[in-house]
Amino acid sequence: MAEQLKNLYSQDRIVELSKAVLTEFLAFDSKKFLSRFKSDEWENAELKARVRFITNTLRDFLPLDYVQSIGILLPISKKFKYGFFSIFFPDFVEVYGQDNWQVSMDALEEFTQTSSAEFAIRTFILQDPKKAMRQMLKWSRSRNHHVRRLSSEGCRSRLPWSFRLQMFVEDPTPVLAILENLKDDPELYVRKSVANHLNDISKDHPELILGLAEKWIGKSENTDWIVNHALRTLLKSGNKRALKLFGHHKADNFIIDVLTLNKKKIHPGEILKFNFTLLNEGKSISSCRLEYAIDYRKANGSTSKKVFQISKSNISPGKSEYNRTCKFDDLSTRKHHPGKHTVSILVNGEHKGSVDFVLMR
Repeated sequence: MAEQLKNLYSQDRIVELSKAVLTEFLAFDSKKFLSRFKSDEWENAELKARVRFITNTLRDFLPLDYVQSIGILLPISKKFKYGFFSIFFPDFVEVYGQDNWQVSMDALEEFTQTSSAEFAIRTFILQDPKKAMRQMLKWSRSRNHHVRRLSSEGCRSRLPWSFRLQMFVEDPTPVLAILENLKDDPELYVRKSVANHLNDISKDHPELILGLAEKWIGKSENTDWIVNHALRTLLKSGNKRALKLFGHHKADNFIIDVLTLNKKKIHPGEILKFNFTLLNEGKSISSCRLEYAIDYRKANGSTSKKVFQISKSNISPGKSEYNRTCKFDDLSTRKHHPGKHTVSILVNGEHKGSVDFVLMR
């Protein structure tokens, strides 16, 4: 993924940026600016390094006065509605705007509307948490959905691709007022951030998030959607309180009658197929959250379980047949290691059967 995003920063885009700066700042030396991007440092830079390279190079060719530079960059940013490509605008604020708080806050509010300031705001949170969170609370009431999303995404304790906000890992209460403001947001883009934020918190404070979920569920379709996605880690871990919230109670009446694999040994790149029969021995329809888990072998010989959802439905008494496949390709996010693996079937968070297979090299 990083390699693909890196390629957003093509020479054509850099030329386009140079021309845009020149229209706003006539003293801009576009020739020397562009020459910087023909260096080995630029060619060898990966994604984050390329963002910072643009930030620092802009600084070298813009006025020394930060406020004046922001005045030049603001109208330029509106011409670059390229999403992640424009992340260097808020990055400029992060690197050079720490001593100009209000100017930087106003700039981030604008820049996030064509890119995202979720990474840049975090350094300001570290600098002055109370002041920053007052700003985030204000943003949570913005008319612009990009700004509202920033108010949640920027203070996530475990935001991907960024450093951890340990203060909120330990005590997430400062973010709760923001999430309350956004819990019924009409924009799915914002609701996804709220759900991801709550899921982050649930990893350290499950009871807090379960209590919040119990208050929100049933309020509206929007809050129900958020709760469902916010509890995904707790649901996959078989948390009984989370399962009960969605009507998934005990699984005593369910058994796995048959669980078979198409092969006991597979090689990387091959597809593992498995099928099983679920038997509802009860006398009535029962709610069933059906999942399968794979215990992946790690490089050190231990295992790591990953849970995959099959279905959420009401199951009638009797037998139900299921077939699934799992491909063992090496990915950037997961490398497969040889040795024994296990496929397990989970019903309402409870283990109901498993079978082993061996990954060969």
